[in-house]
Amino acid sequence: MGAKVIPVIGIRKQSSKKQRALEILVRLKRLYPDATCSLNYASPVQLLVATILSAQCTDERVNQVTPALFSKFPDAASLANADLAELENLVRSTGFYRNKAKNIKSACQTIVSEFGSQVPKRMEDLLKLSGVARKTANVVLAHAYGIHVGVTVDTHVKRLSQRLGLTEHSDPIRIERDLMGLLPQADWENWSIRLIYHGRAICKARSPACEACELSDLCPSASSEQ
Repeated sequence: MGAKVIPVIGIRKQSSKKQRALEILVRLKRLYPDATCSLNYASPVQLLVATILSAQCTDERVNQVTPALFSKFPDAASLANADLAELENLVRSTGFYRNKAKNIKSACQTIVSEFGSQVPKRMEDLLKLSGVARKTANVVLAHAYGIHVGVTVDTHVKRLSQRLGLTEHSDPIRIERDLMGLLPQADWENWSIRLIYHGRAICKARSPACEACELSDLCPSASSEQ
């Protein structure tokens, strides 16, 4: 009787979720060594404003809008006192411009009145600002202050984390909690930024390029034709 053949279990099934997440992180760092926030800004308040504008808008478009915006209103005090109609006109091309302009003005009024014109460095304080949820707060804390208290979950991070089998949730807060449990805290923003790069370049929403993806052997959603 021949020896029993034991099937080789692929890395997708063999590795634990945490092991896969750490290996994915290593590869993302290798693939995108210079990845950084693609929004242009010169201060924490400018990053806050740019991030608010980036909701349902590309970073490229935001970067086209902010030079004129920040030339006219460079800081929290000037934004807090800005004429709302003028603010709306300056951010119009980012979409949802009325809400964005209103939130920017209101957030900056709060920054001036409650935080001495300085963007706060605590999550709970940032969440008091109009138009600011955890995604925006995480971006500001990580990139303006080097403080990592959470994982930024945008549409790319949500889509890729689901495809990679690292979360079964669709709610950004639950996805964030899952990722925080899998990744070292110091790499929480490294993960988000590099996953965003990968989502733009390879793992696109409608037609992911699985054949060109260096994460495909770690991805349960990769094309079965690989």
